[in-house]
Amino acid sequence: MGETRALTKRHRRSLSGRLAAVAVALCLTSATAALLPAPSTAATGRDGETVAEGRHTARISRTEYGIPHILARDFDGLGYGYGYAFAQDNVCELADQVVTLRGERSRFFGPGGESGEDPNLASDTYYKGQLRAGTVQRLLDRKAPLGPTSELRRMVEGYAAGYNRYLRDTGVDKLQDPRCKGKPWVRPVTALDLWSVVYDVNGATGAVPLAPDIGDAKPPAAGDKGTAASGPPGGKTAAPFVPGRQGPAAADFGSNGWALGRDTTRTGNAMVLANPHLPWVGGNFRFYQVQLTIPGTLDVSGAGLYGTPLVVIGHNRNLAWTHTASDAQHASFYALQLVPGDPTSYVVDGKAERMKRRTVPVTVRDKNGKLSTVDRTLYTSRFGSVLSFGWTTKTAYAVRDANADNLRSMNAWLAMDKAQNLGQLRTAQDTYQGIPWTYTLAADTSGGTYFTDSSVVPRLTDEQLKRCARPDNEEGPAALDGSTTACAWGTDPDALVPGIYGPSHQPKLSRTDYVANSNNGPQYTNPEAPLTGFPGVYDSDPRLGQRAQLGLGMIAKRADGTDGLGAPGFTQRTLRASMFGNRVLSAETGRDDVVGMCRAHPHLKTTDGKEADVRQACETLARWDTRADTNSRGAALWDTFFDHLLEAGGPDTWRRVPYDPAEPLTTPRGIKGDDIRAQRALADAVQDFAARDLPADTELGAVQKWAGIPLPGCNGNKGCFNVLDAGPDSGSGTPTAGAFGTSFLMAVELTPDGPRTHTLLTYGQSANPASPHYTDQTRLFSRKQWVTERFTKSEIASDPALRVTTLRS
Repeated sequence: MGETRALTKRHRRSLSGRLAAVAVALCLTSATAALLPAPSTAATGRDGETVAEGRHTARISRTEYGIPHILARDFDGLGYGYGYAFAQDNVCELADQVVTLRGERSRFFGPGGESGEDPNLASDTYYKGQLRAGTVQRLLDRKAPLGPTSELRRMVEGYAAGYNRYLRDTGVDKLQDPRCKGKPWVRPVTALDLWSVVYDVNGATGAVPLAPDIGDAKPPAAGDKGTAASGPPGGKTAAPFVPGRQGPAAADFGSNGWALGRDTTRTGNAMVLANPHLPWVGGNFRFYQVQLTIPGTLDVSGAGLYGTPLVVIGHNRNLAWTHTASDAQHASFYALQLVPGDPTSYVVDGKAERMKRRTVPVTVRDKNGKLSTVDRTLYTSRFGSVLSFGWTTKTAYAVRDANADNLRSMNAWLAMDKAQNLGQLRTAQDTYQGIPWTYTLAADTSGGTYFTDSSVVPRLTDEQLKRCARPDNEEGPAALDGSTTACAWGTDPDALVPGIYGPSHQPKLSRTDYVANSNNGPQYTNPEAPLTGFPGVYDSDPRLGQRAQLGLGMIAKRADGTDGLGAPGFTQRTLRASMFGNRVLSAETGRDDVVGMCRAHPHLKTTDGKEADVRQACETLARWDTRADTNSRGAALWDTFFDHLLEAGGPDTWRRVPYDPAEPLTTPRGIKGDDIRAQRALADAVQDFAARDLPADTELGAVQKWAGIPLPGCNGNKGCFNVLDAGPDSGSGTPTAGAFGTSFLMAVELTPDGPRTHTLLTYGQSANPASPHYTDQTRLFSRKQWVTERFTKSEIASDPALRVTTLRS
């Protein structure tokens, strides 16, 4: 899961409120049977909030910043309380997700799009096809471990019932969120809808980002001489695409994750830093913070993705873990050799095979509100769904997704939520083999740490990758040869399902000092013990990005006490300070080079041949502290300069010190002042600032905001650990309202007396702009402040902001 996120929470209460909390605490320490009211008991919470009705029973205790702590006797009730609490904060987000997953965006919003692309129509075609094929239902019909466990089924049923309960009690016309208040597309959800959310999340690095290309795929018209109907990913399509890689790459996913063992911390207690980087807008990959408790069975705190019923990054009393986006390939493009004269048939091992066709009806609303039905056709091959780009009379492209049969992820995460040590976490992942596309970094109270890529990865050997590779071209992406079964996925003996690698081939590392990842491949998880010998499909590029280099350097300097934060070894305080140091590695190694360049050349030519006076910009950079704090003057200019430098393209020969495999942690670095690309990049940056009427020394927080709140950090390609990419209007509802980066932050120390945790959900618990929890934690993020987690019964009960709701159905 990706990179970082910030939380903001606020509430104030009086002394009388504190005394009332003590009474709640006494209730919470009673026997399990007395934890929740019996079905006939009235359920009244603090401040008079009462929700009563029988089969589901749950207590929602909300602490500061609106964080819900769900307490229930069983999984039915736990899901019920979770679904209700989530709906209180984000009813619109899940409603909107369900419209997409049911293939109904065109019905309610029209085919949409620009330039006649009709993205809603293409999306609906894909999702209607999934429903008509019964894809998710077929997976639900399987028994565990392939299908969901009975506990999960009950929890998901409860979640749907809890969400629907809130919707029914409140009424669509009285919802607090103006974005969906009174809208006809806000409807009750089903368990199938929620499992479809899970399935969609699992396919995020495979078929899902290619949904428009699958939905729009059609053979070339009769008489076509071989020209592709559309080009490769990167043009019309939103599909993630990396030249030379035979499969989609994760788009808009990243993360930093550290698991620090007893040899690296000053206390000898293990610690975990979670810093996923994901989009701030859109329900699919936003986090929701929660604690889930069934006495004697489950007690886990952390964050889950919208619409999913579990904690996916978090901790319990003895174990903590996080995820970062895996560099492995989780899907494969296949180039299909078409039968001459028949663009819907392809050749495999010399024999022709016809593509399968599925016609799906899509309801479309026109500009006048009139509904009509359009029949659309989907094409599939033995190598997966056929794509719109690159389909000529000679070649078509298909995508095979390793997560196409995966609902097992929820089984794995529930088992991880219950696990009490690293051995049990490993067993959970090996048993279900369902972690879809992330690395796992974990630690437990023994002081040990563990790293693994247990994600679902196609079984392709290094020999196959070499022999079967087809290079990218003007018509299509890099792909594998689909004309022979010798290029198809194999199967490991210990794999739970065909076509993937089993646990015996997965990269793994156990240490007592640390394991770390910033979306680099597995090799340098710990440079003292490089991971090698795993299949190449797990690591497409062994080179370290600047963010990964910075993260490993931060750990090394903290371990020996040379980072200016005090005596060697991590503490809770120095862990949090390291996270918010807001260092920019590209500036630390290249700023002085650029200052030397612009002092020697005070007037430089822009890319379009104009002359730019760079003297003021030069002195701004010279005075800059090379940090990406909100009040840093020079960070915004450097960000713009470096973007232009990267956009210049070509090999990075503008580096003063080129990449050296013998020095992977420190190369490449620096910037050649005499390189024309560097000179033009600075001139272009100055020209950009002038066009926007911005002084060269504009503070970073003036141009990087969320709902008007200044944000620290910068894009990871500049070597920022605290990743943040946002504009001046982010969070305002304008067309440029998006943001990406640090999302859920967790710094946990596993002490003998229990976990000590600080968290931050950068965009808050609610996506509703009218909610007090829309920006409360964003303000904390702006000020580098954290939320002290309340995990125990007494900590929860002593919160002056506490509000308790008891639910029965």
